[in-house]
Amino acid sequence: MRIARWCFWMALAASGCSASGGGSSATDNRPMPGSAGSGDETGGETGGDAGGETGGGTDGQDDIFGSGAGIGGGPGDSGGGVDDNGCIERAQLVYVLSQDNELYSFRPDRKEFTRIGVLGCETNMDPNSMAVDRNAVAWVNYVRSDDRAGTLFKVSTEDASCEPTSIELSSRWSRLGMGFSSDLSRPEAEELFVAGTTRTPGVGLGKIDGSSVIPVGEFSGSLRGESAELTGTGDGRLFGFFTTSPVQLAELDKETGEIIEAKELRGIETPSAWAFSFWGGDFYFYTAPDPFRSPSRTTNVSRYRPSDGSIDTAYMTNIGFRIVGAGVSTCAPVEPPR
Repeated sequence: MRIARWCFWMALAASGCSASGGGSSATDNRPMPGSAGSGDETGGETGGDAGGETGGGTDGQDDIFGSGAGIGGGPGDSGGGVDDNGCIERAQLVYVLSQDNELYSFRPDRKEFTRIGVLGCETNMDPNSMAVDRNAVAWVNYVRSDDRAGTLFKVSTEDASCEPTSIELSSRWSRLGMGFSSDLSRPEAEELFVAGTTRTPGVGLGKIDGSSVIPVGEFSGSLRGESAELTGTGDGRLFGFFTTSPVQLAELDKETGEIIEAKELRGIETPSAWAFSFWGGDFYFYTAPDPFRSPSRTTNVSRYRPSDGSIDTAYMTNIGFRIVGAGVSTCAPVEPPR
C-alpha cells in the first residue's frame, strides 16, 4: 500500500467541509397505466402526497434542481439549467434503487425521497447496484440470485425508462459495487469503477473499458478479499463502503485498488441490503438488516460528516422501502449547500 496522503478525512473537510430522523418525506410520480414500468407494485412510499407534490423539505431553501433529458441526456438538453462544468441540474441529485425495482431521487439536505417510477428494464434478474454518470444517466447492475449471470442497463433518471448495454460481465464480476470517478483535470473524462462482489473472497477493484470489465487490483491490508460498494466525488476521488464488522469507509487508489486510508464507522449496522453515496461534503449510508430476522425494518440512512468526524445513525430511520443501490454523479456538490 502506498503512503496515505495526510489525513484524507481532514482534506475532505477542507474541500467539502451539510421531517425528523424518525422517517422520511417522499413524492410520488407513478407511471401511467400502460407506460413503461407500470404494473403490480409493492409498498415503497414513505408518506407525502401523490401527484408529484414535494413533501417536506428545508425551510427557506430554493429548489435549485430541475429536470433534464432521459437516457443519454447531456448539456444540451432542455428542462434544467447547465452549470459552469457543463452539468445539468438533475445530475446534482442522489438517486437510489429499491429492492422492488423502483427508482427514487434523494435530496440529502432535505431528507427527501421522490419516487420516479418502476424501472422498465426487460430482465428476470434482480436489481443489485447503481451508479450515475455526469449526464444523469443511471447504470444499473442486475444479477441472478445464484450470481451465475449479471448485466448492466442504462436507465433514465427522468422517467425510469431503460435500455440494455453491450457490456459483458464474467462470472467473477456478475455482482458489482459501482461508482463513477472523474479525472480532476478533465471532469468530463469519467470512468465507471466496479468492485467484484460475486465471490468470497472478493476480487477487488475493476473498471468498465469498452464492453468488458478490466481488473485494476485487489484491495490491500485488512480489506483484502472484502467486497465494497463504491462512490466517486466531484474532486476526482473514489471511496468504498466495506460491510465488515464494524463497517469501514476507505479511499481507494484508482490505479492499483490499494487502500489509501480507512476509517471504522462504529454504530452503523453491518447490513443485509446496502448502498452509499457522497453529497455536499458528507457520506450517506443506506442499510437494512436481514428481512427474515427483522421483517418490519426497512432502510435506515446514516450520515458520516468528515468535517467534524460525527456519525449520525438516526439521520433517517425506517424509510419505508429497502435500498439496494445508490448513485451520484461527479456533478454533485462537494460542499454543503448554502
